[in-house]
Amino acid sequence: MADQPHSHSLRTGRHTQAGQIYLLTTVTADRQPVFVDFQAARCLIRCLQQAALLRQADTLAFVVMPDHLHWLMQLGEGIDLSRCMGSVKSITARQLGIPFWQKGFHDHAVRKEEDLPAVARYVVSNPVRAGLVKRVGEYPHWDAIWL
Repeated sequence: MADQPHSHSLRTGRHTQAGQIYLLTTVTADRQPVFVDFQAARCLIRCLQQAALLRQADTLAFVVMPDHLHWLMQLGEGIDLSRCMGSVKSITARQLGIPFWQKGFHDHAVRKEEDLPAVARYVVSNPVRAGLVKRVGEYPHWDAIWL
């Protein structure tokens, strides 16, 4: 099925389980650097916080990069993964007044034997690896419950 859209292939085999911890990555269309704008990045962060308030997801760690989001989260009860991510993406786009997200997202179900603080450190170290800052603390758009 080589003619399937890429976003469909991202969904193939996706299994949603309440309480499961996932590492999610989603990017802007054409890698537009939407989140170099401080207020746009803060808008996305507020949407992640809203997902927690609505009990859709508990955020364990995240980093908002100029053109993508890495989100380590635990999925809440009564919502599937695609709906949770879709909610965050649609609310952010609506609040910023522009459709800018690429369709689909990448998900990795974190196994119980994986070291969650190490996964969180990997997530929040993205700006350092990308050469945006020298130290994680210099980057304004990240958080982790362990750090």
